[in-house]
Amino acid sequence: MRRLLRRPLTGIVCCWIAGSALAHLIDASRFWLLWSGILLLCPAICIFGRWPWRKLGVLLLAFTVGAVYWMYNESRNVSQISEGLSALESSGKGTEQDKLDGLSVRTIGTIVSDVEIDGDRVDFTVKLSQITRLGGEKVDQSNKANQQNQEGEGNIPGGEKARVQLRLAAPEQLKAAATWRRGQEISLTGSLERPQTARNFGGFDYRKYLHYQRIHWLIKSAGSEAVTVLPGKWGASRFLGTVDTLRVSLGERLERLFPDWQAGYMKGLIIGLQDELEPAKYAQFTQLGLTHILAISGSHVAINVGIIFGLLRLLRVSRETALLVVLIFVPAYVLLTGFSPSVIRSGIMTMLGIYLLRRGLMKDSINVLSAAALLMLLWEPYFLLNVSFQLSFAVTAGLIIFVPLIRPYFNGLPAKVSGTLAITLAAQIVSFPLTIYYFNQFSLLSLLANLLLVPVIGGIALPLGTAALLLSFLAFPLGMWVAVPVKLLNSATFWTTEWLGSRSGFMTYWKSPSLLWIALFYGFCFILLYLGARRAKLHVGGQEAIDDETAPLSRLHGQREEKRNQRPPSVKVYRIRGTYSLSQWITVHQRVLLRSAVAISLTMMLWFGYAPENDKGAVGHLQFIDVGQGDCTLITTPSGANILVDGGGTVSFGKPSDAWRKRRDPYEVGAKTVVPLLKKRGIHRLDAMILTHGDQDHIGGLQAVLEQFPVDAVLINGSLAESKTMEKIMNTALNRHIPIYSAYRGMVLKPDERTRLDFLYPLPQDKKTASLPYAEDQNPRSIVFRLEMNEAAFLFVGDLDEASEEEVLKLEKTEQRVDVLKVAHHGSKTSTTEDWLSYWKPAVGVISVGATNRYGHPHESVLTRLQKRGMAVFRTDQQGEIQIEVQNGFMKVRYKEP
Repeated sequence: MRRLLRRPLTGIVCCWIAGSALAHLIDASRFWLLWSGILLLCPAICIFGRWPWRKLGVLLLAFTVGAVYWMYNESRNVSQISEGLSALESSGKGTEQDKLDGLSVRTIGTIVSDVEIDGDRVDFTVKLSQITRLGGEKVDQSNKANQQNQEGEGNIPGGEKARVQLRLAAPEQLKAAATWRRGQEISLTGSLERPQTARNFGGFDYRKYLHYQRIHWLIKSAGSEAVTVLPGKWGASRFLGTVDTLRVSLGERLERLFPDWQAGYMKGLIIGLQDELEPAKYAQFTQLGLTHILAISGSHVAINVGIIFGLLRLLRVSRETALLVVLIFVPAYVLLTGFSPSVIRSGIMTMLGIYLLRRGLMKDSINVLSAAALLMLLWEPYFLLNVSFQLSFAVTAGLIIFVPLIRPYFNGLPAKVSGTLAITLAAQIVSFPLTIYYFNQFSLLSLLANLLLVPVIGGIALPLGTAALLLSFLAFPLGMWVAVPVKLLNSATFWTTEWLGSRSGFMTYWKSPSLLWIALFYGFCFILLYLGARRAKLHVGGQEAIDDETAPLSRLHGQREEKRNQRPPSVKVYRIRGTYSLSQWITVHQRVLLRSAVAISLTMMLWFGYAPENDKGAVGHLQFIDVGQGDCTLITTPSGANILVDGGGTVSFGKPSDAWRKRRDPYEVGAKTVVPLLKKRGIHRLDAMILTHGDQDHIGGLQAVLEQFPVDAVLINGSLAESKTMEKIMNTALNRHIPIYSAYRGMVLKPDERTRLDFLYPLPQDKKTASLPYAEDQNPRSIVFRLEMNEAAFLFVGDLDEASEEEVLKLEKTEQRVDVLKVAHHGSKTSTTEDWLSYWKPAVGVISVGATNRYGHPHESVLTRLQKRGMAVFRTDQQGEIQIEVQNGFMKVRYKEP
């Protein structure tokens, strides 16, 4: 902590961030209780820690102001739309705030973001100045108070932002949407909708995500005619729209210079347009931890600044003038590349650094980094929760702190090699906790990929690609010639990423660690590197030097010997290992013990961090994941075995003529919901995957699971569905040498002593039949199995229909009952008969069903039958994900309740 006293600005910023973070993590009453405790500890810190009163007071003040500033912004981050329409309701002319969903409105506002066009979907953010409920009264947001509520509080000055989601009706409307730009004033009609919250534990919370962008409502519209462009005045947004137009034109030029997917890649690399890289190519970068290459950051700014400064100096421009030109270039480059937190950070640091260099005041890069962080957080405190902000500042600080500690390990290598190794290793160490916290995966090949590709991309592809773009304005053929080696290099880059990504066994999945785990990881790594760096400095030519801080007597003895022998002052005296006094031996071995203790602690942390969320123990778990209209259940046995039953699936009703509607990266429930949740829960492999039947809403998401996770076995119902999805799943399983079994009545699986799966349906097939039959109607052939775990029983039935239920009951000879029934076919009226319920006598029913499904599931008759039997009914459309813990026959149920 004393380092903070020697860097006051760094200490102030750290305390500001700590105060803001705690104000975000805990409620106000608990924060001020904690603050009071810290205040009471201050005298003890000053007396026993010998901290100066004034400096400690400044740090406490920074901590307090940071927290108050966060609370102030949170108190103002409220919806004016809600308040304005609620004011209408209070006068008897409107509806309640909770009932505003679906309300038709007409708005006037200014587009304040990029206009993103993907397929038939157009997304942008609008800053509202006026909103009118169709058939109602107007709410003017240009004033500090609403017209209907002059005394209202919590208004956001300048109007509230809303996110627009517009669905185009015909391909001809794409031209109209392409003319919309940031800064245009528009009139828009649509319906208000609240953003969706997370429907699964640990799932993505879109409402919270928009909240931290100060957005509280979606406006959903249909057709380009819903938008009317109005004549607007010139302003900051219109200027940014001009910058967007320039970026688009640069992107079009890059498309002419580079073919196919390379155009999207170079757009991300040079001007920060990441969304246009092919999803498959982007996934390769993601798996190897290389996405930072596409995020415009310090390395991009440094390379471009270095090129400009070098060219100016070659043209014999004075150093002062060259620095001034660079100082002007940096903010322009920040604007051009998209104004992301990482490029803002690097831009501020570069500008501060250049200014301090010109004044001769550049002494400490940590202080420059701290100043950049404080400026950004004063401008927008919610940057603190931005992943790009966190990674950018953490990695930059880590490079400053860790690189000097790592370089001594590579003293025997050339300076450039040791520097590259130290920088790459430091970046990996610092980014690792944040990577697994947000993305829940880490490739063991990441370090190798970064060592191989980052220098090549940053040192060759980026500058040459930029040169090709700039030279194309002088003579386009010249730009094409310069682009040739870049094309070859890009092909080699993605061949390398594809080859590395195809190596199995190197991808690891981690549950999201706690903040305490992350802090301890950084602390232990720093201690290990610090002690190791000191030891490395004490070794020269196979000998060990005396540490100046632990052997002052030996140092004096060496000085006397140096004078006696008249050695020059630059020559150091070393003792051969093993000639220490007893006191020196104890000190050295204390350090060895300390390093060993820290190394063991770090290893244990990594071990527990890698363990699944539901690790081995006495408790069994069932997680009914909300995948919309579909089924997906993860069973984790007491021994830690994982069985996935179905995987949901996105059902498409598109026609061939609707090909223009297809998005570059369409939503797929397996890739967007199931796989991220499995990773977040630390699932490393699946012991079995059960496909109850071949309908899309049950198996569509399993393709993504097979591609991401090792799977020991796949169980199907003894038939194949005539669909591309089923064909692709089977081919993937065969190519990965995953055994495929046909489940049948009488089959038993025993993952452990306390878990048993008895398969009740379908019936065994004729063994003479070598091939699996194709069945168009898959529902009657659904797999039915009874799960018994920790003395509790569960029945899974897929989409079984009434006729098949009767067939199963005829085959049952001894009475059985279950505690929990997975209700068939999402609660369809074609299943779950009275006889079925009377036989199994379930106490709990779980219905997996979409919140806005078009089938009317669950049917009222089914719900009535369940209620008549006094069953507790849990539904994913109303309660989100449903989780059941089982131990000694007792069950504990919790649900997400979105």
